[in-house]
Amino acid sequence: MPRIVGVSGNITAPSRTLSLVEAAVAKASQKFHSPGEVIDISKLAADLGPTVSFNQFPPALTQAYDKLHQADIIVIGTPVYKASYTGLLKHFFDLIDPKKLTGKVAILVATGGSDHHALVLESHLRSLASFFGIYTIPTTIFARDAEFTNYQLDSAVIEQRIEQALAQAAVLIKQHLPETLVA
Repeated sequence: MPRIVGVSGNITAPSRTLSLVEAAVAKASQKFHSPGEVIDISKLAADLGPTVSFNQFPPALTQAYDKLHQADIIVIGTPVYKASYTGLLKHFFDLIDPKKLTGKVAILVATGGSDHHALVLESHLRSLASFFGIYTIPTTIFARDAEFTNYQLDSAVIEQRIEQALAQAAVLIKQHLPETLVA
């Protein structure tokens, strides 16, 4: 069973991004019969912001990084701000030893007000994942604000894209993870 962890780069609550990441993690958990967890950057903000040392993490960050290091599938999500992912999400990844994520499989998701922001997935998140040696699946998931009701995903089209992404993730997992994880 692959271990599934979502990282939601939202900095406010409630959050459409967190809802999207949670939906993708829940569907991945069902598909792979494996529990999933979500790291909510907004809950780590007080510890994450002032942390600049690679070897002295507050306990909450240590736990978050341990979860991420043990993951096989990572759902990386962000709201789009000024044509990029959030600064706290960037800082979260800046503190990770690049070798710790090599070979993992990622599903990339983002939220924004309009389709103009969708390219962040290709131009920013895919390059971030590539730097860490993470395999990214071809399908990315961008959800507009209008695809949520009361901050909860409310779009059959986006749910279909999540299913498509998970089918692609299954192929990568079979190719790149030990067979004992892919039952």
